[in-house]
Amino acid sequence: MKTVDSIKSILIELISGYRMLLNVLRKERECLINLDAAGIENLSKEKDTIILRLQLFEEERGRLTAKFITDNNITGNMSLQRIYELTGDNSFQVLESQLLTVLQSIEDMNEFNRILMERSINFVKNAANFLGSFAFNTKNRGVVLSKEA
Repeated sequence: MKTVDSIKSILIELISGYRMLLNVLRKERECLINLDAAGIENLSKEKDTIILRLQLFEEERGRLTAKFITDNNITGNMSLQRIYELTGDNSFQVLESQLLTVLQSIEDMNEFNRILMERSINFVKNAANFLGSFAFNTKNRGVVLSKEA
């Protein structure tokens, strides 16, 4: 398989992985809205797994791009647009567009979820402060289980 074909394959895998991450972020939004702590915890684990996988794909993409640069004696910065210009392969424009779209969607969803989390945290803080205003003085109310001389 040529380096260019390998780069395309890894880009397809990256886009697929980012779409999986976006779906998990959508599920996370639902859990945040429903205050489903267990669901959020499970999705957090799933996100970690997907992110590790994406990091591996990104490293492979970097390696393949470096190989493409070396094999073709290219100088300067490399981008998907530049690969398209050098190869004339239109699929790089399509892949770049898909990649940018899914990354923008992830950024937007992350921002939305961050706002939901901040609101949830503020709700919990306010509830704790409210309940704390009714608390009795709890100093020295603990139980001594053992006392050594």
